[in-house]
Amino acid sequence: ITYYNEKYRLDRKTGMLTLADDPERVLPFNTVMSIYNLFHYSKPDAKVKGEFVPFRLVKKAAPFDPAFQNMILKPFANAFSGQCESLEKACIALKGEPIRQGDVGYIIHAFDCIPVTAVFWDGDDEFEASANILFDADITDFLHEETVCCIASDLVRRLAEEAELGKVKDLL
Repeated sequence: ITYYNEKYRLDRKTGMLTLADDPERVLPFNTVMSIYNLFHYSKPDAKVKGEFVPFRLVKKAAPFDPAFQNMILKPFANAFSGQCESLEKACIALKGEPIRQGDVGYIIHAFDCIPVTAVFWDGDDEFEASANILFDADITDFLHEETVCCIASDLVRRLAEEAELGKVKDLL
């Protein structure tokens, strides 16, 4: 399965998940949970609606929005403040499709069946940098609402890795 442009393998006998190109690497918790939850929670007739919404409008996610803002969106904005070019290169490395939103905006596929939209506005003398991640309105047909936080966190981690921003664990 491909997750944020990296290929993973699932051993059908042991249930172990590994990175195809680096099977010895220890995988982040969010990555493992996101992949397993995609297999477990996807409804048989799950389809992408094609309408992107902010996290607070994802079904059953509203109670988690303050934590989402503080633990994912603020670190995303802070990490890429003054780094629009690096962010754009990172989005392209993840095979993102540019959109006309924000200073940098891209649709990036978490999984082949799950697009997410990253939108970033750089700061200036009057405003701090800000960011948003939008999800398909029917993402909870594929994942549990709490797992949506995992794929958002992994998006920021993967963008930071591709932009070579240093220790990713310090960002999230």
